[in-house]
Amino acid sequence: MPADLIIQNITRHIRLTEDEEQHFCSLLRPQQVKRKHFFLEEGEICRYSAFVTGGCLRGYTVDKDGFEHVLSFAPPGWWAADMYSLLSQKPGLLNIEALEDTTMLLLSKTNQEKLYTDIPKFERFFRIITENSLVSYQQRLIDNLSLTAEDRYHNFCRRYPTLINSLPKKQIASYIGVTPEFFSRMQRQMLTRH
Repeated sequence: MPADLIIQNITRHIRLTEDEEQHFCSLLRPQQVKRKHFFLEEGEICRYSAFVTGGCLRGYTVDKDGFEHVLSFAPPGWWAADMYSLLSQKPGLLNIEALEDTTMLLLSKTNQEKLYTDIPKFERFFRIITENSLVSYQQRLIDNLSLTAEDRYHNFCRRYPTLINSLPKKQIASYIGVTPEFFSRMQRQMLTRH
């Protein structure tokens, strides 16, 4: 059940009573996004956090030359949103696209704020996941500045172990900041060494 997955995610950080679980679940809205369709496009205001229950999302930007830069993936059990837009309610910078048919549970910004009043411990939960996200993005930025492509690939494998064999190689290449051609050469060299 999709609700079970999100409750497991939450109970890693806070304990909920059965009534609190039911109240929380009543604020969620299920949504499906077909493969290659968007949950959010650059320029739109992000009004929801999405919890992925099936499929996979990717968050990316497009530079002035038309090149895509993948910032994150959200397989089942992960949250996705354009945090800048969600918090500021200004037009977003990210495209969030379904890499395959994807099912999600959406929590609106309004309902998230309602939760803070109704069940104050949710403030702790969202603070923890926001802090974890911030730490992750900072580490990724430092890695991109200081690590080799191979080391960045190993970090990708640790962060997204379920996606290593299911994502197109060009998506992984974009995430670690190399061209698909360079990524293929690097993989061949890694295989010959092992």
